[in-house]
Amino acid sequence: MAGERPAVWRVTGAASVFAITWVTRLVGLLAVISVVLPAGRRGMRGHVAVWLGLPQEATTAAAAVVLAVGVLLIMLASGLKRRKRRAWQLALAASVVLAVSHLGMQHVFGAGVVAVALAVTLVLNRRHFVALPDPVTGKWVALRVFVQLLVAGFVINVALLSVAPARFMTPLSFPDRMAEAALALFGVSGPAEFHVEWMDDLTATVGLLFGLGAVLLAAYFLLRSAEPAPSLSEDEKARLKALLDKHGARDSLGYFALRDDKFAVFSRTGKAAVTYRVIAGAAIASADPLGDNEAWPGAIEEFLAVCRRHGWVPAAMGCSELGATAWARFDLDVLEIGDEAVVDADTFTLDGRVMRGVRQAVAKTKRAGYSVRVRRPEELAEGELAELEALAAKWRGSDTERGFSMALGRMGDPGSVLVTAEQDGVVRGLLQFVPWGEDGLSLDVMRRDRTADNGINELMISELLLAARDHGVRYVSLNFAAFRKLMEQGRRIGAGPVARASAKFLGWMSHWVQIETLYRFNAKFQPRWVPRYLVYPGVRELPRVGVAVFEAEGLAGRSPRLRRLLRR
Repeated sequence: MAGERPAVWRVTGAASVFAITWVTRLVGLLAVISVVLPAGRRGMRGHVAVWLGLPQEATTAAAAVVLAVGVLLIMLASGLKRRKRRAWQLALAASVVLAVSHLGMQHVFGAGVVAVALAVTLVLNRRHFVALPDPVTGKWVALRVFVQLLVAGFVINVALLSVAPARFMTPLSFPDRMAEAALALFGVSGPAEFHVEWMDDLTATVGLLFGLGAVLLAAYFLLRSAEPAPSLSEDEKARLKALLDKHGARDSLGYFALRDDKFAVFSRTGKAAVTYRVIAGAAIASADPLGDNEAWPGAIEEFLAVCRRHGWVPAAMGCSELGATAWARFDLDVLEIGDEAVVDADTFTLDGRVMRGVRQAVAKTKRAGYSVRVRRPEELAEGELAELEALAAKWRGSDTERGFSMALGRMGDPGSVLVTAEQDGVVRGLLQFVPWGEDGLSLDVMRRDRTADNGINELMISELLLAARDHGVRYVSLNFAAFRKLMEQGRRIGAGPVARASAKFLGWMSHWVQIETLYRFNAKFQPRWVPRYLVYPGVRELPRVGVAVFEAEGLAGRSPRLRRLLRR
């Protein structure tokens, strides 16, 4: 691989795809405006409709179709941006439908012509839209939603027509009520004769609302960025473990690649691998690739090829400087997002003025009757690991398990170390460290009983560091401090207004996300700060990548309640 020039992420046709994406949004917006604005509604008895002798109901139906297709095109633009083949097919069909629908309106030479131009442009650029559909979670869900909403609107209108008194409308037979309810879904009047205008408007509104809702919600489920359920096969786990055994000492976050909720892609030689998860249309890789760093470009190429095939936005979270350099060779941008705190266990001591705060916290908790035990999983009593897992889940305080690039998501793996703080024989605090090569540990879980004394975490970490040499451990990686340099620079004497504002903003954010708190906690142990980076395709993709990263880390992102509602 040394003599080969790596393929860059930005593939051919980017300018054409970008232009088509925005033209599609513009055409969709024009279509909506042509129906919604008063000037558009005045033209709903168009010249072509008159030439063809079409009734006014046909023009109304055409307007409803134009409105639905316009919104659909706006939705499809996101898929076109990701080069989705299915989005291209639907956009082509929608532009044709939009052009035909304008035959019933006066705007045939306006938005209709633009729709024809869009269709021609899509056909001429079809070679750029080759991305596979996202894996579907729940087959036929789009069809089910479409049918359910149509049936719901139909049933509601049949019920309204059945209970309406004679002074509101001329009584209808049951077949006529069914015909009126069905036609209302498409904005067309049926055999009903209404005596009050509001009853006519009510049935028409219900019909159009459910008809358009059926089309648009079905389109959402058809086009959404489905998130395939990630999993590692036993063979993949064994291959990743072999890479860690050989090269795991290079990256303190390497062991977290063995999380269960990840995919893995290997280089063609099998000497390197990238693990990732797909969220909101972005494929987020965690930390550095595994394996021989000379083989990293091959694994990155395979990962980017998977992203191109599916139209996913590639990104990598928590890279080291060496890893970020490897990713940057593929024309990806790099952003420093914080620092990892690494403590040298060989030189750690509680003596000295700089360790006064930790020393006082340790002495205070010991006087309160706390004691610490440092053990490997195989040293635990039968059933004790399950008890610790239950306590960790209880103390977590939320349904969301935080962490992705720096958390394993399970306890008791071989080679890990468990640290417990006990008071009167009751466990009040828990740490888990996972292996970092042969002589290092990386912090995974840090939980404590909310009623426990302050200083219990300082006690557990300091006791582990003091006992590390007895366990053959030289280096211990603690928490990640996000945007550490920004906070330090903003609080220095003579800091500029931008630096001070950034520090104040991070301090304000710390009320919801532990940014400043974790930094100050880590700094107590006088660590060596190791910068970590975020890799992403460009500024335009940064919002999507940000949502995906925050959701993967369990910090924010889309509401879990909203996701459950949309799945229903």
